Amino acid sequence: MNECKAVILGAAGPVLTPEEETFFREHRPWGFILFARNIVDAEQVRALVDCMRKCTDRPNAPVFLDQEGGRVQRLRPPLAPNYPPAADLGALYGRNQTDGLRATWLLSRLHAFDLINLGINADCLPVLDVPVAGAHDVIGNRAYGTEPEIVAALGRAAVDGLLAGGVLPVMKHVPGHGRATADTHLALPTVDTPLEELRARDFAPFKALSDVGMAMTAHVIYSAIDPDLPATTSPIVIDEIIRKEIGFDGLLMSDDVSMKALSGDFASRSRAILAAGCDIVLHCNGVMGEMEAVVAETPRLTGEALARAERALLPLGVSDDSVEDDMRAEFAELMQLVA
Repeated sequence: MNECKAVILGAAGPVLTPEEETFFREHRPWGFILFARNIVDAEQVRALVDCMRKCTDRPNAPVFLDQEGGRVQRLRPPLAPNYPPAADLGALYGRNQTDGLRATWLLSRLHAFDLINLGINADCLPVLDVPVAGAHDVIGNRAYGTEPEIVAALGRAAVDGLLAGGVLPVMKHVPGHGRATADTHLALPTVDTPLEELRARDFAPFKALSDVGMAMTAHVIYSAIDPDLPATTSPIVIDEIIRKEIGFDGLLMSDDVSMKALSGDFASRSRAILAAGCDIVLHCNGVMGEMEAVVAETPRLTGEALARAERALLPLGVSDDSVEDDMRAEFAELMQLVA
């Protein structure tokens, strides 16, 4: 892997400005992330992705997108159909487990068709959070269900569907966002649940999928583990829970460093994320001043973080021989069962 910085960055619009190109060429982020503001049409997205990768001199640089289905779906018609939320897949699973698993795999396989067509090779999916009654609905129907066994089973099907299409999955939000009482885009929630209950429910899906190559942290305080710091900046949570108890040894990226759940300026946030044990800082909004502050504190990828990054990219370009039209017809037929 050519030398690159331990950061994933966004861009402000549908084409890179000369300033952005110069900035990306200088700092060579490990990856990029796209949002709706970056998407106009297929030709434009392909050109944008190609330009981003050329700035890093890495043709397989990961380009991420949040493409879950339901309300979190950056690609919309005509670039991709409006897909159902994860909760609908869970409802189908509740009627017939085989159908639910198959539909979940199919949806991820369809995401892979949509993304690869545009040059995008990583999807921030599956959501492995387990919501509880009274929690903020920022997760809500993005979750496959309210039981960890169901979330784990459907999460595995989603991972397998993406990988079958040559797209990298990112499980989120480790070690679990389902109990958060606030939207971490706006505030920092504290979860006061005892550790044993967290182990039994919240951590369980992540432990079951600990072999997945990439995961994204939760900006949530778990007072039973670390009463002062959210998971993203807590060495205790990352070392003792994510790495040791859950057993995740893949690439660990922060959730967006610009979310209001984190405190301090962008330099101090970035330092804290990396010092806690995250491998990669994620910055999403494309604001140049913020990106400059982040990359000033972001080192080159080396050591174990580099090894994890290289392992995470190994599945790229390996896809099955699925026929897209057949997959779409089968998925539509299955989802009619819960319409």
